[in-house]
Amino acid sequence: QVQLIESGGGLVQTGGSLRLSCATSDRSFSSYDMSWFRLAPEKEREFVASIRWSGSNIDYSGSAKGRFTISRDNAKNTVYLQMNSLKPEDTAVYYCYARRGDYPSPYYSETWGQGTLVTVSS
Repeated sequence: QVQLIESGGGLVQTGGSLRLSCATSDRSFSSYDMSWFRLAPEKEREFVASIRWSGSNIDYSGSAKGRFTISRDNAKNTVYLQMNSLKPEDTAVYYCYARRGDYPSPYYSETWGQGTLVTVSS
């Protein structure tokens, strides 16, 4: 399993921007599809965005579309989430998620990062 380290969270005012990063030292990073999820207080975990291992097939949740941009740099083993026009309802712990293959293939692997807190003040 790759080990993922998120960074870039913090406190920002409504309308502001943040860029989250999720990095690993594992050279197999480029074989993983990557996603961002978030968990807000008293809510269920919510999908935010995903990007395939090749950088294609990008997908966003309805709340993220038009405001957030997911990207990856396989040379740096890092996936990013650029968040613009932030709203108080974006306040959550953001987690990156890596997945490769399908269970029970021996190629299958998945892992979560430890999360980074984003707080948007009104």
